[in-house]
This record gives sequence, structure tokens and C-alpha cells, in this order.
Amino acid sequence: MCKGLASLPTSCLERAKELKARLGSILQKPDFSLKCKVKSNHTVSFSRPTPEECLRWKESFEKLLTSKYGLCAFTAFLVSEFSEENIAFYFACEEYRGTKSAAKLPAKAQKIYDEFIGSEAPREVNIDHETRDITKANMQIPSTSCFDQAQHKIYMLMAKDCYPRFLRSPSYRDLVCHAGAKQPRQEKKA
Repeated sequence: MCKGLASLPTSCLERAKELKARLGSILQKPDFSLKCKVKSNHTVSFSRPTPEECLRWKESFEKLLTSKYGLCAFTAFLVSEFSEENIAFYFACEEYRGTKSAAKLPAKAQKIYDEFIGSEAPREVNIDHETRDITKANMQIPSTSCFDQAQHKIYMLMAKDCYPRFLRSPSYRDLVCHAGAKQPRQEKKA
């Protein structure tokens, strides 16, 4: 949740500037690959998307999220807007939902709650009090669905607010332009 630039830690501002600069410099290169930390801090590496892939992201928010490059570009956009906590929370919930061991649920749930939901959370997401209270109540007996309502609210916030802004952003337009530039030609076979 954005609390104003003055209240943000210096490390947060530096990271946003670094990612913005890195994405900008990568887009200037005719042949590049991008490494991006998404989904549980795993580094993903992949090459330039096709123009068709970039344009597919406009079809739906879900298509953007299922594209590795799209997710990375969207995450970089959220970082530049100081709202990266939304996508981080969404994927923390996805990972949590996949937890097989019931014994691990309480500790994982508490970690997510402390990082994203609690009133003093360092990466507090913007959810209403009712959803926050329901999530807090769900923490009494953590199940794989205890964050479902909060995750849905954040998903809808991103889909209705952040996603349309991303599609209108210079970052996305530049990405589409550069994706079409200097694509390697496929050789014709005789």
C-alpha cells in the first residue's frame, strides 16, 4: 500500500529505480534476455517476447499473468508505481494454497499475514477492514483457503486498476514496439 514517497524506505526507492532502469536498458538492446524475480523469489530467465505475445496480454489479465515475460513486465510496472506488494501477495497466496503438509500451514500463514495483512506489515496490501478481519479470524485455524477472500480482493484490484494502467503505460507500448523490432528471421528451407 502506497504511504507516500517520504515514508518509503530508501532500499524500496532504490530497488524501484534499479528495476525501472534495468527494464529500460534491456528494451533498448536488439537481442536480450531478461532475468526477473517472480513467484517466490525464483529467478526466471527468458528471451524477447514476440509482438503477438505482447498483444495477447491485452486480451485478459489472466493471459498476462500466465506469460513469464508478461508477469515480469507487469511486476516491473508495479515496482515503478510502488505497488509491487500486490503481485507478491497474490503469488504468496498461490504458493501457500499448494502447501501439502498441514503441519506447515500455521507458520506459512503467519508469515504471509505478518508481511502483507497485519496493521504493521512492511508490505501491507490495500484491503478493506471486513476482509482483514475475516482473514485474521481464518488465521485461528489456518487452512489452504484462509487467504482466499483477501487474495481475490487484490486480484480484482490489479485486474481493474493496475492492469489497465499497465496497458496504457509507456513501458507496455515500448515493449510492444521493441518486441516487433529486429526479430530474428527464420531461414527458408529449399
